[in-house]
Amino acid sequence: MTIMQQESVRNTRRTGSMRLAIFLALVFAFLLIFGSGNLLVKEDALPPRADGAVVLQGSIPGENVRVHGAIELLQRGQVSAVMLSLPRESYWGEPIAPVALRYIEKKYGKEFSSHIVFCETPPQVNSTRQEAEAVSPCIGDQHWKDFVVVTSDYHTRRAGRIWRTITAVRNPGIKVYTHGVEDPEFQQSWWRSRLSAKTWFMEFTKLVWAETAGRLER
Repeated sequence: MTIMQQESVRNTRRTGSMRLAIFLALVFAFLLIFGSGNLLVKEDALPPRADGAVVLQGSIPGENVRVHGAIELLQRGQVSAVMLSLPRESYWGEPIAPVALRYIEKKYGKEFSSHIVFCETPPQVNSTRQEAEAVSPCIGDQHWKDFVVVTSDYHTRRAGRIWRTITAVRNPGIKVYTHGVEDPEFQQSWWRSRLSAKTWFMEFTKLVWAETAGRLER
């Protein structure tokens, strides 16, 4: 085999390797993009009954479905109480807890509103980690042995990891479960909706941060 023929064989092999690498990269990108809706979701098998459920703060549509999901757990007898995490005051300086209680009484009745516990968070709470740290003392005051974090389905993987980490430090020995509810701002086929795409991008970015740089903060 001449030198030119050997060089031709090497070039052919390089081209084949490059094509294979590009193909595998495209397959990976396809699986990442079109399967990443499921990547964000990680729910736990819930126990027959937990001491409480904690509803995380979110957008107005997200908060509504999260509260409803927690009340459903209460109605089915899967939790004994529901804790709502909420800011102390509204933008206009009015306390939020009394308004929230009236809303729940009107929508679900006093039978279930009597099982609601409020945990007011300071205004600087602006992340899942900060919320977990702010709510942890309230959970400790309840003397729960386990509780369910109720949040939007797309938020369950990141929220579960953060809440287990914080709880292990602030309230060691307490078992944490996650329960996701369908959120109107997100759908599994997220690329078909501008709002879902925006929600996916934001949550995916936060998940990557939590899995990389976030670990260094512990």
